[in-house]
Amino acid sequence: MTSRRLTIKDLPPSERPRERLLQDGAAALSDAELLAIFIRTGTKNETAVQLAERVLVELGGLERLPRLTSEEFCAIKGLGPVKAVTLLAAVEMAKRLAGRIRSGQSSVTSPGDAAALVMEKLRHKLREHFLIVLLDTKHKLMGLEEISIGSLNASLIHPREVFRPAIQKACACIILVHNHPSGDPTPSREDLDVTKRLTEAGRLVGIEVLDHVVIGDGRYISFREKGLL
Repeated sequence: MTSRRLTIKDLPPSERPRERLLQDGAAALSDAELLAIFIRTGTKNETAVQLAERVLVELGGLERLPRLTSEEFCAIKGLGPVKAVTLLAAVEMAKRLAGRIRSGQSSVTSPGDAAALVMEKLRHKLREHFLIVLLDTKHKLMGLEEISIGSLNASLIHPREVFRPAIQKACACIILVHNHPSGDPTPSREDLDVTKRLTEAGRLVGIEVLDHVVIGDGRYISFREKGLL
């Protein structure tokens, strides 16, 4: 006789995540219970909740999910292509929603505002992404522009590419933003060189570089706050 996979329905009604969510709200569920709703089915020896708990233990927490590729999801015992696709889609939707909520703000009045705009977009990236925040004379947000992907290097980040969108949109000032995939936002020598070069270029074209914000995993460093600009 072939043993079947355990499902959430094998749990008592009071312990089923879907029923608990409907009764008590999503905030009442644990990380494992929320994850189990996406996983849906367990293995022949584990319910979906038990599988979710094991996945979180192996990963070291929910915050690791956005860093995983489909291959890495599939490599976890009990997950396969279908579950991997579901989890990847859920993670991407969460990142997009967080980014759009942040981008709806009208003004950027502090380094924290700038960091909040891109934190969820950049904190889990495996490569460096360099963006500019476009602002008007009252520091109202005019948009975000991605300039490059890859290691930050003064010879690769050309002022022409940085200031072109700012000039096209008649911006008054910009904030430089990029991430460190290591999760540590401490500025590097290259970060300092790029900032100096672009700040000087901004003076020539009449567009002020207000700050350079380096994004880590849930934290950031502002060049202006650190006295580096």
